[in-house]
Amino acid sequence: METRFLLIFTFLFFQTFGLSIITTSSNVICIASERQSLLIFKQTLKDKNNLLSTWHGVECCEWHGVLCDNQDGHVVKLDLRGQASLDKCLKGELSPSLQNLKHLRYLDVSMNDFSGSIPEFLGSFQCLEYLNLSGSFYSKAVPHHLGNLSRLQYLDLSNYIDGFIFPGPIMDDITWVSSLSSLRYLDLSGITIGSHIDWFHPIINMLPSLHTLKLAFTFISIPSIKFINFTSLYSLDLSMNGINSTIPISLANLTSLMHLNLNHNQFHGKIPDFNGMFSSLASIDLSFNSFNTPMPDVLCNLSSLVHLDLSRNMFTGPIPAKIGLLLRLEDLYLQNNQLSGNIPVSLGQLSKLKNLDLSHNSLVGVLTESHLAKLNSLNSLVLSYNSLPLNFSNGWIAPFKLQAFLASSCNIGPYFPKWLQTQTNLQRLDLSNSSIKDTMPEWFENILSHILYLDLSNNQISGKLPRFHFHSSNDIEDGILKMNSNKFDGSLATFPTPSSDRWNNEPQSASCKSLNNRFIGTIPIHLCKVPSIILLDLSQNKFSGRLPGCIGNLTNLSVIDLTNNNMTGVVPSSLGCLKLLRSLHLHNNKFEGDIPSSFQNLTKLVTMDLGNNLFTGTIPFWIGEKLSKLRILNLQSNKFTGKIPRQICQLNVLQLLSIAHNSITGTIPDCLGNLSGMMITNSEDEFAHFYYMSDYEENILSYMKGRELHYTKIILYLVASLDLSSNNIVGEIPDALMNLVGLKSLNLSGNLLKGQIPMLIGDLDQLESLDLSMNNFSGRIPHSLTSLNFLSHLNLSFNNLSGTIPNGNQLQTLDDPSIYEGNNGLCGPPLLRSCNRNDVTDNHVGEDEGQDGTEGLWIYVGMGPGFVVGFMGLLGSLHFIRRWRVAYFETLGNIYGWITLLFALNLARLRRNVFE
Repeated sequence: METRFLLIFTFLFFQTFGLSIITTSSNVICIASERQSLLIFKQTLKDKNNLLSTWHGVECCEWHGVLCDNQDGHVVKLDLRGQASLDKCLKGELSPSLQNLKHLRYLDVSMNDFSGSIPEFLGSFQCLEYLNLSGSFYSKAVPHHLGNLSRLQYLDLSNYIDGFIFPGPIMDDITWVSSLSSLRYLDLSGITIGSHIDWFHPIINMLPSLHTLKLAFTFISIPSIKFINFTSLYSLDLSMNGINSTIPISLANLTSLMHLNLNHNQFHGKIPDFNGMFSSLASIDLSFNSFNTPMPDVLCNLSSLVHLDLSRNMFTGPIPAKIGLLLRLEDLYLQNNQLSGNIPVSLGQLSKLKNLDLSHNSLVGVLTESHLAKLNSLNSLVLSYNSLPLNFSNGWIAPFKLQAFLASSCNIGPYFPKWLQTQTNLQRLDLSNSSIKDTMPEWFENILSHILYLDLSNNQISGKLPRFHFHSSNDIEDGILKMNSNKFDGSLATFPTPSSDRWNNEPQSASCKSLNNRFIGTIPIHLCKVPSIILLDLSQNKFSGRLPGCIGNLTNLSVIDLTNNNMTGVVPSSLGCLKLLRSLHLHNNKFEGDIPSSFQNLTKLVTMDLGNNLFTGTIPFWIGEKLSKLRILNLQSNKFTGKIPRQICQLNVLQLLSIAHNSITGTIPDCLGNLSGMMITNSEDEFAHFYYMSDYEENILSYMKGRELHYTKIILYLVASLDLSSNNIVGEIPDALMNLVGLKSLNLSGNLLKGQIPMLIGDLDQLESLDLSMNNFSGRIPHSLTSLNFLSHLNLSFNNLSGTIPNGNQLQTLDDPSIYEGNNGLCGPPLLRSCNRNDVTDNHVGEDEGQDGTEGLWIYVGMGPGFVVGFMGLLGSLHFIRRWRVAYFETLGNIYGWITLLFALNLARLRRNVFE
């Protein structure tokens, strides 16, 4: 309806201008001064797409975008609209020389790059009736001088680019708009107005002829106005402003309103009962808000309604049974709510309905032929993610020809629905996870003549694949085939076959997914004839032979996943040409030889998984120097030799490194402690930025917690792991490794490491898995190990550790004796070997010291009385027994005399020696 109104308005608009604007005469002669002004304007611009290539010669009225009045030759129209893309046509500035075009009535320089402020001289065009500057100015303020354009009927200052609104210039005052009394169309979307600016009175109350008002993404609020005396407005767009309120009942006074757009706000509560005052309303868009009530019956009284979008709210309860009264309805979008109950049969009465989306709700009940009985105009039917069984008779012939049927996670099986045989216009078909256990029917190929999106994944479909053909479409850009998790077998020779030039044009793209099937044979070379393919996922099959070198011609590839096949031979160096590649999975094949040196050109690579192959040679040093965006590097279970290159330490965002099960020698580089990606817990948003791929689930197989685990994008951002196990690495664990405080898993088992386990091992407080088994570690187990509160897997077996096993906190729950076996010097629980005094370990020092101190105290306490008693006994005996007393003192006298004599003899001998 809005489109129809704009066509009528445009016709009347040009009628106002007169035929002189849109017609030219061969007798019209360009005015020299105006031609010179246009040439000066051209000189200030960079014309990327040769928009002004015809601007030469003396007859400017024949130049592209220039129209002259057929009576006097004055330039009255300048239409230099660029492309609706970030790749702008004209770049530079609007030259003041344009002021000489004093008779200009129509000026459109939208979708170009005139960065900076909107020039003030535009307010001098007194005859101007049409001004479009959309998407061309990005900064500074909107000049108030535009308020001088008293004849202006159409003003577009919005900032739409590629269909999206970007923040544009700032409008600190909007009162000048009220001077544009002839204005019928006003679009300020993307202009920063702000909630503190009163936009309502200058526009609504002062522009009586206004038909269309668009203020999307302007950060405004709606004032509390009880009454609006304004009846000429046909279209109102206040979307994407974050308005946090209920819908004001005053909007009901806009009795001529045909289009109401309030999406992407925070409107909540109930939709007000407008009491039929919106009798002419043809379009309502309230999507992306916070309505959390049942869907109101009042909407079903708007008999003129053509477009209704209530998607992405929190509406509850059933779909109103009166929905069938909206006999003019063409678009009904109710997806992403909390609607429940059965789908009303009255829905089948909407014979003009073209697009119906009920997906992502909690609808139940059986969908039958009655629900779709009269939907003769239906183009798109979306039912995905509801608990809806579809029950149609085998002989039912659908009254419509669908272009899109999406029913993921609905109960359609166990057989293919036969009514699909008549849907030969299908472009998008999604029957994923729909309980189909059938063999691919012969007729299925007949409905694929226009297919661009096909998802049959997560079923149990068997048999051979049909022949696929792809055709161009102006509506759908992405070609996607998802056949994963089925039971298809045979070769892939018929999948896919490009049949038009669509595959050779940008920005269109395609995806192929066939994982979890049973395809055999080689990868077909004709895949290389689809240069726009961006996702190639052939994992979980039985493909064999060599990888075709022509895959390197698919320069738009972002993902290659060949995991779990039987591919052999050398990886073609041509893959180094895939400079957009983000994810490379060659895991579990039989690839051999060195990693191609051309891989250093894959500078956007985030994941490189080459594990479980037969690669040889040393780990290339350029991985660390060139592939700076790597977050996952898996080289495990190959035949790599040599040392760990220190350049690996330059991978600042690396969070998973595995070179386990190779023949690596040398020591652990201490610079691995600088891997900052293992020092922090990564955020989900940051991880999603690196792995943005809507049709691919990034994943990795990693050996953690004593077993191989499969991590997907949902939790992969949380995984930080370092696995150097099963190599020939020597030396000690560098203390710098204790800087990696974000590590969840550390595995150094099966090497020749020696020395003590670092005392600071407890600093790795995020560790969930620690394996140091089968090395030559000695000394005591650090007591700091007890501070690892998240530790759920520990293996210290088969080393030379000694002393008492520490206990406490999380470590007490790890009571499997095999954790410590093969260490004959260890004692204490959970081992049965008890500890003697010589085995006292650091973690029991406090207790033992306390016991020793107590015993020493009693020794000293006992020594004092013992000395006193002994001394008094000796004195008493000498006093009362005369014979003992005489013998005691005679002995003392003899000893004294013997010492005196010995001293005198030695002194005499010394004197004689001195004098001689």
